[in-house]
Amino acid sequence: MSRKRNGVRRTAGVLAVLTAVSLAGCGQTGKEALQAAADVAQVQETEQTAGADVQAREAEQTGVGEMQAESATAGEEAQGKTGSESAAGQRQSEATGKSVQADDGMRRTFGAANDRQQTEQTNGEKERQTQSKKKEPPAGWQLTLASEDWGPSFGEPGTQSVGNASSEDLAWYDAYYVGSDDEKVIYLTFDCGYENGNTEPILDALKKHDVQATFFVVGHFLETAPEMVKRMVEEGHTVGNHTYHHPDMPTISDQETFRRELDDVAALFAEITGTELSSYYRPPQGKCNVENLRMAQEMGYHTIFWSLAYVDWDQDNQPGHEEAFSRLTGRVHPGAVVLLHNTSRTNGEILDELLTKWEEMGYMFRPLSELVYGGNSKDSAGE
Repeated sequence: MSRKRNGVRRTAGVLAVLTAVSLAGCGQTGKEALQAAADVAQVQETEQTAGADVQAREAEQTGVGEMQAESATAGEEAQGKTGSESAAGQRQSEATGKSVQADDGMRRTFGAANDRQQTEQTNGEKERQTQSKKKEPPAGWQLTLASEDWGPSFGEPGTQSVGNASSEDLAWYDAYYVGSDDEKVIYLTFDCGYENGNTEPILDALKKHDVQATFFVVGHFLETAPEMVKRMVEEGHTVGNHTYHHPDMPTISDQETFRRELDDVAALFAEITGTELSSYYRPPQGKCNVENLRMAQEMGYHTIFWSLAYVDWDQDNQPGHEEAFSRLTGRVHPGAVVLLHNTSRTNGEILDELLTKWEEMGYMFRPLSELVYGGNSKDSAGE
């Protein structure tokens, strides 16, 4: 900057001399000419200095502008890259969306197979855990069932019923039908073959009394009443396996067919609720042989029979309220595993009052988990 100003001064001096000579030629005195030239030189120096300052500032601004331009260019490149990545991300999202739509479209075809695979893996882990804890009965001992059709017999009112085998013997196969007779406890269960409008009042009554029950479901119920299944889970109930097609289980002798009946229920339940099905299994109509018990145990399931039930499944011959109360209050006993059917109109109508009656008799309600894992049942004697 100082070199530029010195150059301005030299240029102004030369111009001042020329101006003085010119004015002297015009008739002015030498003193006047020199004074005028000095004034001109000062003005010109000022103007040129100002001009030089302007040029310097412009140069500085140009430099800043170039830096800003470079910064802007870099920003544009970054934005361009970001834009490209965003566009790529958008394309990927669109592709993902189409993929999801396609997947939804083929859910009925492939979803069950994927869920079945996951269920098989889960059940495989269950089996490994079960085998690692597998109970070993006494050498030479074999379980004997009085019949392949489960049906307890009743004695005196208030006493436990007698099953097709003792609870101690069944426990070797992780099978249960009654709890301890030390406490007035009821384990309430329902078999769900299909939905006919009676499950909702049953759930309403359970909710009113804050009772947790277990619902054993088949494939048809899962397919046709998924919202009801979701409600069961949301309200804290347990859902168990009642097989997919409700077959006569003693006629199934191969492990693969047996496994598929249970795995398909577990897979569809997981698809509907996003949760894992419980490890409780109830044979359709209570029909079962020792080999069935063994196969269920190897899959990690606990077979659940019952110690109290009544004829409530016949839609054309529903029991009256008084008959139902007489059966269900007269035969109830400590540790009772109660079986009711969700399809019964009578059950839907009386359950609220029935729960009240049982409570007035001093009974409390507990989930199956306490029967199986709580160590408070007669079955623990077999462990």
